[in-house]
Amino acid sequence: MVTVHREAGFRFVIFVDDHEPAHVHVSGDGNAKIVLRGANGQPEMARNDGFKAGDVRKALRIVAEQQGILLERWRELHG
Repeated sequence: MVTVHREAGFRFVIFVDDHEPAHVHVSGDGNAKIVLRGANGQPEMARNDGFKAGDVRKALRIVAEQQGILLERWRELHG
């Protein structure tokens, strides 16, 4: 497990040897899994466990802003 970003009270983690599609796990006042590049090329929520709607929007916005860096980190960790 590698913390790849922290912002706005969220921690964004990529697990080593995790499965495709490329995604991050987000923790804060809940837990979520966000796919880095969904069907439309934008991040999309795969699972939300306890985040309020505003926190979901905020986490998705952060992942969208950091998408290039997060995808690069995914490739570094998974080849």
